[in-house]
Amino acid sequence: MMHSKTMSAEPRPDATEPETEVAGPEVEGVAETAVEGAQASDPAGDAALAGAVERIAALEAENGKLKDQALRALAETENIRRRSEREREDTAKYAISGFAKSLLDAADNLRRAIDAVPAEAVDADPALKTLVDGVAATERQLLAAFERHGVTRIEPVGEAFDPNFHQAMFELPGTGKPAGTIVQVVQPGYVLQGRLLRPAMVGVARGE
Repeated sequence: MMHSKTMSAEPRPDATEPETEVAGPEVEGVAETAVEGAQASDPAGDAALAGAVERIAALEAENGKLKDQALRALAETENIRRRSEREREDTAKYAISGFAKSLLDAADNLRRAIDAVPAEAVDADPALKTLVDGVAATERQLLAAFERHGVTRIEPVGEAFDPNFHQAMFELPGTGKPAGTIVQVVQPGYVLQGRLLRPAMVGVARGE
């Protein structure tokens, strides 16, 4: 009977492990050159970067300009809206100015009629008194209607002369009042919501 003999593979005495190769001076030089090349500036890349920076700056400037224009347009729109609103309010407030002016003469005539009748004649004649009372009541009603619509009579006796609301007709000496003080009203003035409809015609004190 034959016995097979298993042969185990054993390393040969002369077999050696592979040694790690050490980079020589040539390899190190190539690596350094590669690093230096990577770190070196690329003219084309620098130009592209500079162009991008300039483009960004231009876009930012344009954006700021457009933003400023938008803010100006918004402010102008707001000013137009406010101006239109004021004009609308003024139109509503002063729409009756023409109609009110046409009634001022009627108010003046009512006052002249009342002032033209002597007080003693009114006391002596009941019928005349009734007539004068009726005219006075009509004047009061007209002035009340004026007041409801913002029309106010100006009778500035004792006030300082104001050229914005008064028209001086003459000067009176020896009144004992400071110069420019209104001492007589020839014709009352009227204002509508603070705006002059007709100046008051007045006499003012002359300075001594």
